[in-house]
Amino acid sequence: MIRLTKLDGEALVINAELIESIGAAPETLISLTTGRKIWVRESCDEVVRLSLAYQAMMRHEAMAAAGNGGG
Repeated sequence: MIRLTKLDGEALVINAELIESIGAAPETLISLTTGRKIWVRESCDEVVRLSLAYQAMMRHEAMAAAGNGGG
């Protein structure tokens, strides 16, 4: 999950795994695999950075869980 800000200033948390595409015109438009579209204040680069950080955290947690419980 990543924290973003809607254009009206409302805080929003979305599932980064549902992001299908991100575009700027000039605000950032996030299209989800569900068909929903969300306009946010963060730049495309910031949304990508947050998404990649989320994915890296999830991989790290999965590897840690496999190391602690697998075997």
